Amino acid sequence: MLSPEGYRAACHTAAIISLSTRGLILVTGDDRVSYLQGLLSNDIAALEPGQGCYATYLTPQGRMLADLCVLNLGDSLLLDVHSSVTSMLVDRLREFVFMEQVTVHDQTSVWAGFGIHGPEAARIVARIVQLTADAGLNRTPARELEALQEHQHLAGRYDGMPVIVVRSNEIGEVGFLVYTEAARVEEFGQALSEAGAKELDVETFDLLRLEAGRPVFPTDMDQDTIPLEAGIEDRAISLNKGCYVGQEVIVRILHRGQGRVARRLVGLWFDPNDVAPTAGDALTTPDDLSGKPIGVLTSVGCSPVLERPIAFGYVKRELAEVGTELVVLGLEHHVRGVVTVGPFLTLPRFG
Repeated sequence: MLSPEGYRAACHTAAIISLSTRGLILVTGDDRVSYLQGLLSNDIAALEPGQGCYATYLTPQGRMLADLCVLNLGDSLLLDVHSSVTSMLVDRLREFVFMEQVTVHDQTSVWAGFGIHGPEAARIVARIVQLTADAGLNRTPARELEALQEHQHLAGRYDGMPVIVVRSNEIGEVGFLVYTEAARVEEFGQALSEAGAKELDVETFDLLRLEAGRPVFPTDMDQDTIPLEAGIEDRAISLNKGCYVGQEVIVRILHRGQGRVARRLVGLWFDPNDVAPTAGDALTTPDDLSGKPIGVLTSVGCSPVLERPIAFGYVKRELAEVGTELVVLGLEHHVRGVVTVGPFLTLPRFG
């Protein structure tokens, strides 16, 4: 159930959520950059220390095994992935190391942290984290954090503990992912709360990122998904790098197929007076109510801003045009939704 307090905090002050569903992998060794450059879909070699990017790890058939955030820490690369695929990814990264000077470490039990989101997020983080001198601060710490672009990061310390602060735009508000020692993460979370951040539960966070038009793995994307189906290619795929696993399929779709895929992830909104659908509900067209489903909903929420249910769902390519009317199957009466352009929110939230 939506937490009004957490929602308001994320919109107007700051709210924190545990990163307990995330796994962390550290890649070290002299060949770490070239090694990941040949495996991941984005341009790892272009990252300077303090920079990061969003990427995917694909099968040779171009389907997603994982999505991840890659951070260049200077002497190592830190990979942030969903916990459900951490062990698989560690095993695969180790499996393909032959002569390369690369070591892969599962750091999930070593590092932990919180996401903190909202207009006051930078001020609260700066209040309890002392950014290191080599960060080259030219502004106040809060302003320095606000100036970061997505996935850029700064090092710091909290009560002697190392901290990494990463810029995040997951919910369309100012946000950061803050990692520190797992052994003291509860203490760190308490410090964030005492500095003014309110707790944000998973369901409310999911609604916020849905409003912001951000699909997530494995809810809206899974191991059957081609990145172009989910519309993440602009963020996750570099068209200017060398070969990587799955590249041949991606290039073929983009150039020979002009970007056409069999299905697309779209945003839908529904009449505020209708029964709200649920994730997993099937979709069809108004003129074929007894026919075969043509799509499925993946994320659903009731937006306090739009005052109506909204959703992500996959539909056949020819039905992905904005304004297309679709019907949710399996409910007591026919609930109609309309394909809309994302993100759902282009104006500041209220409520």
